[in-house]
Amino acid sequence: MVKRPVEDPRISAVEPGLRPMLRRLREIMAEPGDGQARLDKIVRQTAGLMVAEVCSIYLKRQDGNLELFATEGLNQSAVHNTFMKRGEGLVGRCAELAVPVNEPEAQSHPAFSYRPETGEEIYHSFLAVPILRGGDVLGVMTVQNKTQRDYSDDDVEALQTTTMVLAEHLVSGAVAGANTAAAFSRSVAHVVRGQTMSDGLALGHVVLHEPRVVVTDLRAEDPEAEAKRLDGAVAELKVSLDELLGGETMAEEGEHRDVLEAYRMFANDRGWLRRLKETAKTGLTAEAAVDLVQNQTRSRMLRQAEPFWRERVRDLDDLSDRLLRILAARKFGEGPKKDMPHDAILVARSMGAAELLDYDRARLRGLVVEDGSGQSHVAIVARALGIAAVGQARGVIERVDPGDPIIVDAATGEVHIRPTSDVIAAYADKARFQARRQRQYRSLRDLPAVSKDGQRVELHINAGLPVDMTHIAEAGADGIGLFRTELQFMIASSFPRIERQLQLYRTVVTEAHGKPVVFRTLDIGGDKVLPYLRRVQEENPALGWRGIRMALDRPALFRTQVRALIRASAGAELRIMVPMVSEASEVAAARLLVDREFELARRRGIAGPKTLAFGIMIEVPSLLFQLDAVMKMVDFVSVGSNDLMQYLFAADRSNDRVATRFDTLSPIFLRALGQVIDAGRRHKVPVALCGEVGGKTLEALALVALGFRSLSMAPASIGPVKAMIRSMHVKRVAERIRSLVTESDTSIRDTLKHFAEAEGIDM
Repeated sequence: MVKRPVEDPRISAVEPGLRPMLRRLREIMAEPGDGQARLDKIVRQTAGLMVAEVCSIYLKRQDGNLELFATEGLNQSAVHNTFMKRGEGLVGRCAELAVPVNEPEAQSHPAFSYRPETGEEIYHSFLAVPILRGGDVLGVMTVQNKTQRDYSDDDVEALQTTTMVLAEHLVSGAVAGANTAAAFSRSVAHVVRGQTMSDGLALGHVVLHEPRVVVTDLRAEDPEAEAKRLDGAVAELKVSLDELLGGETMAEEGEHRDVLEAYRMFANDRGWLRRLKETAKTGLTAEAAVDLVQNQTRSRMLRQAEPFWRERVRDLDDLSDRLLRILAARKFGEGPKKDMPHDAILVARSMGAAELLDYDRARLRGLVVEDGSGQSHVAIVARALGIAAVGQARGVIERVDPGDPIIVDAATGEVHIRPTSDVIAAYADKARFQARRQRQYRSLRDLPAVSKDGQRVELHINAGLPVDMTHIAEAGADGIGLFRTELQFMIASSFPRIERQLQLYRTVVTEAHGKPVVFRTLDIGGDKVLPYLRRVQEENPALGWRGIRMALDRPALFRTQVRALIRASAGAELRIMVPMVSEASEVAAARLLVDREFELARRRGIAGPKTLAFGIMIEVPSLLFQLDAVMKMVDFVSVGSNDLMQYLFAADRSNDRVATRFDTLSPIFLRALGQVIDAGRRHKVPVALCGEVGGKTLEALALVALGFRSLSMAPASIGPVKAMIRSMHVKRVAERIRSLVTESDTSIRDTLKHFAEAEGIDM
């Protein structure tokens, strides 16, 4: 017989009523009947436990508003007729901040929102707790009393424990029940639109990502034993991650490898491990401790503005879920992974990079997630695995069942659920056509991008890690037009010393095999955050302390990087490009630092590059008014089309609402690019362009016609753009572009497309 340990006084205060309540909750969830009946029973049971005269449940609707779904004590006629907007009233405040709201005199609070239909004017004390699942707020649970009452910590804890159980069942559908509309929606074809994470096309059948372990046992009979279970599970987690990184699939060096190394470091984070142990000591089971820490930590991280923390949230979810599976003695090969079809399309609410590797690569064709972006860790691994992936596919989970036929068109970001036979046939033809096109592009790999009238265009790729270097030969590129050096800094746990930088740059130069590489110096700031570098909080980081501004304020960091680049390029050509330049004086200051390091290396007898070319990125519109001044100070320039576009139109490219509001084929943008080309010609300075614009065939057609003879893009875009250039007559397109840019006030996209079709240009 196990000796019962001395209990935490906070637990024992609520223990007599809590255990029966949790048991009764589980019984209610298992009962037959509709979801409304279950909710009605839950509020009655909770009101009794809390000795409250009112208990209510508000659930979040698709429009983000909160709807009163069940109540004990308020007027029943208010159910499904009372709504709260986000942040409105004390209920809305609880949902928006994701924290409990405890008010002894609610009606005197400035945020109180009186709803006469509820009949709540006779109640004074108020306690609201968010219903959290994975850091997301599903709704709010409240209790109220007529007397003024400051609810205790024990009361808050009891209500939080109740909402933990409720949240799991809300997600599973056990509470809300299946209504006619939802059932009908699962029997018809749907198209869900998202964002491309990894390009490609996949046809297959739905495999739902392994569901999260539902935590039902919350209170520990033996806290010491639970603490030992937790320690053992954490140790097993670390071992499993070591084995994962040691597998053949991820053995090669590359961006995906660095992502997983950073992920493993998160698993060893002392703060996370300490919070788990402290929570377990309060008397919760090991599973409940993991669940509670995940919810609390996730909620805090999601309130951070920096995208860096959004990616850490995915790592946290992945690690927590894996830890829960270990505690539940569920192996990573069980469940849907074991019986996957040969054409599996994985569908998930969210997914970590390591979780994707748990699946059989030979059977996996595609991935669809409700969150995630092209820069997310799971996207990086998906690209390394070569599978089509779409993120930001909102509502996809609610529309699919396991085994449903599904098509993932990552080129357009469209996901076709239960497509008709005509759609399947069309996409099958598209898949066959793409296979033929890829064979055509491969046949062009060793041919130059030369137009019909003899104009040569250099096509380079954008890169950031050594694994990208193989793409030069695979794509038939002329070199690296943009090597993003900051990626090495972003995935490191501490600032990379000069030796590590030197090793990376030397590898890049060697594997370029004599082809040019343009190294962009450290571009940190905006959406790029170094976790180990103290950062000043800024209202608008995209317009703040980043790029050359940081380099000139921290010259030691800049000079260290330049020194490593000089040593790594011994005997070769070195091209250094500085980002985020706003005025000519910054160009002069940066060039002076580079020239000093080059001269210092020469005096010390350090082998350096045979030639040094200094360039800048043109991405800040203010430079358009100083082009003649800056052209005299540089050896080359490259237009950063992504940032120039967002700054020119004051449209944040990471904001879905405005990112596509302004067209890249707007005459305004093309005139700005034309100014740069004209200035380059006047001063005989080569002008290149790097960014997504250059990798799209119609946009590339316009760029070549404007006068660009060097474009840098994603490796997959080289083939289509090369085929387009080899089929065009530059002089004829240039004449048409000049008239369109001069005479048009709106986008020339449609007109240019029709012109290209008439000219027989391969688009």
